[in-house]
Amino acid sequence: MDSETLRSHNEEETLAIARQFAERLAVGDVVALYGDLGAGKTEFVKGVTSYFDVEDLVTSPTFTIINQYRGVMPDGIPVKIYHVDLYRIDSPQELANVGFDDCVFSHDAIKLVEWSEKAEHLLPAAHFSVRILADPTDDTVRIIEIHHQRTPIGVERL
Repeated sequence: MDSETLRSHNEEETLAIARQFAERLAVGDVVALYGDLGAGKTEFVKGVTSYFDVEDLVTSPTFTIINQYRGVMPDGIPVKIYHVDLYRIDSPQELANVGFDDCVFSHDAIKLVEWSEKAEHLLPAAHFSVRILADPTDDTVRIIEIHHQRTPIGVERL
C-alpha cells in the first residue's frame, strides 16, 4: 500500500491510526509530518511512540528541536526514536547547527519529523509522508493522508 486517506473524529482515533501505521515502521525509517498548528502532528507521534511502548511523556520538542525516546520493537528489540520539530528553524544553517542531517540519515533509529517542509531537500528519497488536514466541512474532523515514497531503482540521495 503506497497511499491511503483516513478520517479521525477525535484524539483517540488519531492515536489508533498512528499505532496502526507504526506497525509498518522499521529502524532507519523517516516519517515526514505535515499540517498546520494544532492539526494533530504531535498527537500522531504520541500514537506511534505508544506502539513502541515508549514510557516517557511525549511532547513537541519545539524548543529543544530533537527529542530522543527509547522504545521496544514488537519482537522485544530496543528501538531509538527521534522526534524532531522544525517549527522554529528558519534557515539551512540552523538545520545544520542542530544536526538534522546526521539525525535523519542515522540508520539506528526511527525518525518522526514535524514541519518537514522546512527540510524537504534533506529528506531521504524513501520516506513516509503523513499530512494531517482539517476537514473543510467539519473542523473537528482530521483527514490523515499517508504516503510511502519509495526510492526509484538506481536513484540515491546526493
